[in-house]
Amino acid sequence: VQLQASGGGLVQTGDSLRLSCTGLGISFRRLTMGWFRQGPGEEREFVAGMRWGDSQKQYADSVKGRFTIDKDNARNTVSLQMNSLKPEDTAVYYCAAARNQHDSPYNVRAGSVGSWGQGTLVTVSS
Repeated sequence: VQLQASGGGLVQTGDSLRLSCTGLGISFRRLTMGWFRQGPGEEREFVAGMRWGDSQKQYADSVKGRFTIDKDNARNTVSLQMNSLKPEDTAVYYCAAARNQHDSPYNVRAGSVGSWGQGTLVTVSS
């Protein structure tokens, strides 16, 4: 099982970025997928999660209204559209797959993660 995240980069405050996560050896169809991030000197935190089957979504308060998690069934890819980026969004972003098929975004947020991607760095300059 391998999750490959991409799309990070250096942007300015107010810009947008789109992160993508592709699964190899794993089908997202029955899983909840999520995005986490870890800023400099900080612990890893939940950003967004989405259950594949019914598209139930959950977001951290800090990104609500700015970030959107979505899926592409045909490409087995989950994305994170990030708009109105702020310097405090600077972090390494990780995609994650739920540990269990019945896990909801809430469970993933609580730490029920079976697989992690390698991380992609997002830097937002002020």
